[in-house]
Amino acid sequence: MKNFLIIMTLVAVVSDYLLHPFYPQFFESRFGVTNPVYVGYYFAAICFMVMISFPFWAYVSKKVVELNILVYTQCIAGIFALCCFWTTSYTLFWVLSLVMILFKGSYLLVYPYILKIITKKEHPTTIGVLSVVVHLGGILGAVIGGLTVDLIDASYIFLIMAMGDFIQMGMSGYLLKSKRYTTSIEKEDTSITNTNKQLIPKGFILKIGLITMMLYFSDFLIRPFFATYWESISIYDSKLISGTMYAIPGFVALLALWMNTKRKVNNNGYQGIISALLLGVIGLLLQGIPFEGSIIIGRIIYGWAIFQGVVKFDVLLFELSNPASYAMDYSKVHFFQNLGVLLSSLSVGVLVESTGLQMPFMIALIGFITTLICYYFIFKIEMKITSKKMIKT
Repeated sequence: MKNFLIIMTLVAVVSDYLLHPFYPQFFESRFGVTNPVYVGYYFAAICFMVMISFPFWAYVSKKVVELNILVYTQCIAGIFALCCFWTTSYTLFWVLSLVMILFKGSYLLVYPYILKIITKKEHPTTIGVLSVVVHLGGILGAVIGGLTVDLIDASYIFLIMAMGDFIQMGMSGYLLKSKRYTTSIEKEDTSITNTNKQLIPKGFILKIGLITMMLYFSDFLIRPFFATYWESISIYDSKLISGTMYAIPGFVALLALWMNTKRKVNNNGYQGIISALLLGVIGLLLQGIPFEGSIIIGRIIYGWAIFQGVVKFDVLLFELSNPASYAMDYSKVHFFQNLGVLLSSLSVGVLVESTGLQMPFMIALIGFITTLICYYFIFKIEMKITSKKMIKT
């Protein structure tokens, strides 16, 4: 059942990422909107809808089985995707697409649901797989989106989105009715020893949320105009190549997962975060240099760093949480992460318009350094002090 749900997550992510690298081109070709500020505002609106939708669906999942929710929400999301394909009004497109995101966002429930049906020992590997699925979905989404923009028309992306939503609806319904799978969850022992309770930092949800908010702010600051940035310095005039460059971190994530599995990386969520953030700083610095080779190398290093960092922070979250609270705890942290994405979306358009396409990489670099410092003082130092106190007592 876990593998089936992972495949369903892949379908959802591909559907979600189809248009991500090409929103500037889409708004220009479809509605004649060329101002980068408006593109940034639209990204911000999407983030806001995800911010409010996931906690809402997490609350609903307390009373309704996750798969039952998905059957209805993905059907509605598919219908609204079809409406986005048909509309020619810029204002109406905003309304229809944002309502679509509200219902589409329910697929995020699958993540904590998968972690509830497996043991905590399986979490690091499964979280790594799910992170790769997100990257792989980004790759497939960028490639399919690029081919659609190049060969047909950007509007047809919404037909593919609708298809993805209806596939998710069908897969959820199949799981609920199939005798081959059981959707009931056997809760594992959630008791925590006094020693573990003392080691868990107070307010860890808020602390992880704020730290990852800065991380996601920095990561998403370089995304909306990356394809435009690449095209501005590259000799290749192809949306497919632009989409491929955008998706390099996804290819690197596949390699990172394979290497983590081979090396049997330590499952402790605290290990590896600092080194990942340091590599992220180097990757961002290289991407900010307007030279094709530098951007590609930086993209590879950054892809490795962001994969390891995101996976480790998720492992840390679920290591400190318990199965009964997975959905709500993850939705709270996800709220902060999307707040970071929202802030980056609101600022990136203005930033690019006033300072150019390179500046997002410099601001993101500062964000990574700030994330590193905050993580070190909030978690590493606090854990050392707590451990020393426990040894003395």
